[in-house]
Amino acid sequence: MDSSRGKEKAALESLAGGDPFGSVEPVKKPTGRLIMHSMAMLGREFCYAVEAAFVTPVLLSVGLPKSLYSLVWLISPILGFVLQPVVGSASDHCTSGWGKRRPYILALGIMMLLGMALYLNGDMMVSALSPERGKQRTWAIVITMLGVVLFDFAADFIDGPIKAYLFDVCSHQDKEKGLHYHALLTGLGGALGYLTGAMDWGNSVLGRFLGSEFQAMCIIAALVFLICLTVHLCSIPEAPLRDDSTETKLLLKVDGPSEYGSIESVNNGYLKPGYAEKKTLSELGKSTETPQTQVQTRMTIKCLLKAVLSMPSHYRCLCISHLIGWTAFLSNMLFFTDFMGQIVYHGNPYAPHNSTAYLTYERGVEIGCWGMCINAISSSLYSYLQKALLPYVGLKGLYFIGYLLFGIGTGFIGLFPKVYSTLALCSLFGVMSSTLYTVPFNLIAEYHREEESQKEQHGGEAEAIGRGKGIDCAALTCMVQLAQIIVGGGLGFLVSAAGSVIVVVICASAVALTGCCFVAFFVRFVE
Repeated sequence: MDSSRGKEKAALESLAGGDPFGSVEPVKKPTGRLIMHSMAMLGREFCYAVEAAFVTPVLLSVGLPKSLYSLVWLISPILGFVLQPVVGSASDHCTSGWGKRRPYILALGIMMLLGMALYLNGDMMVSALSPERGKQRTWAIVITMLGVVLFDFAADFIDGPIKAYLFDVCSHQDKEKGLHYHALLTGLGGALGYLTGAMDWGNSVLGRFLGSEFQAMCIIAALVFLICLTVHLCSIPEAPLRDDSTETKLLLKVDGPSEYGSIESVNNGYLKPGYAEKKTLSELGKSTETPQTQVQTRMTIKCLLKAVLSMPSHYRCLCISHLIGWTAFLSNMLFFTDFMGQIVYHGNPYAPHNSTAYLTYERGVEIGCWGMCINAISSSLYSYLQKALLPYVGLKGLYFIGYLLFGIGTGFIGLFPKVYSTLALCSLFGVMSSTLYTVPFNLIAEYHREEESQKEQHGGEAEAIGRGKGIDCAALTCMVQLAQIIVGGGLGFLVSAAGSVIVVVICASAVALTGCCFVAFFVRFVE
């Protein structure tokens, strides 16, 4: 046994170039692999764009009462805000042989496809299954609402495991590069989705064959997402948290960088998980090792709440700034097409459908979709530009600029609601979008890197805090759900009180400019 262990250790040292259990920086990932990893964001954003283009017509076509609109948009973010950290923590402690993150990404991807199929095909499914016409409308509304909630829930949740997956398997430089590719392909996916949704699929061969443009878009979006998800899952191998052949709890001897429940410092793509030194609990008492071992246990709800509540102040400030940013961004984006139809084009959504006022409103909504497409394209372009700006202005400059330009742009749109100026200023929305998708997660990576360095300086004796990269990313992304709750519950009341949708862009501008001050004075940036 001793000779066998000696040979195994020698093999490890030859692979790792020294102590196999020392701090090992993950090898540099090829650009192609990082682009493959980012394909999931393209597919997700493509499906989001399809939802933005089609969900309102679908809900109207099945006869959803106006009193239930707010319910549809509030259920998913409420569930997301409550459950997002739970999913993040669960992925931190997942012991699947396929890795920690990919099983969750696959499950949430399947839920996205199921939700999209339900809300785009609910009416057709009910008509085929229920012969009673009286019940068809009720069941069509129920299935369509269920599809919208399920899709939003999964699409919002999947972002956290994707980011944590990137953090687990990449070096610090590759994390920054990967986040830029994420934002780049997110904008590209949105632009392609809006352009695809603008086409008349109802009169195409595919639309006539399937029965309607809703079914045609369902097939197209599902194919795009499946291809992107498959490429993403095959992009970079993950190391499992433990050897699946062992039924007992395992102890992994890890160094400083593994504080957050990750073992990428030992084996992410370059050391096999079977090589990690393992000790059973019965052997622990006989060990003379220094206390650098950690037991990988599944976090309970009590431990989870403790980890979230004990979050360091700089993490908490980052979450608040992220909440402010998303509140401003969603305030504008969720009502933007309605703003174009009513304020810029002076249409009336409540006029008879064959009237000039209503047709003018529809034209404004159509142009508003093109504005959202401009936003997506500018987001992609700015994501690429960020890499050039980062050495000069740093993360603090990028964060501040994103909020400032968005606040100024929405303010000018509210003051001067003209067609061409509004479309031109839509490019500033993309700056904000790209900023929200990259800079906060870059800061999370910087915080982790700083804490890992501090732990190394103290000889790995820093106290484990029970939080992993998954739960930190989840805590950040659940701010998106909280922003949706605030926007969904508050802006409708403000619009009714003001009597005009113009209050939306004014509020978005004020919140974004408030975010500028918060970023400047409260968010901590690692030097």
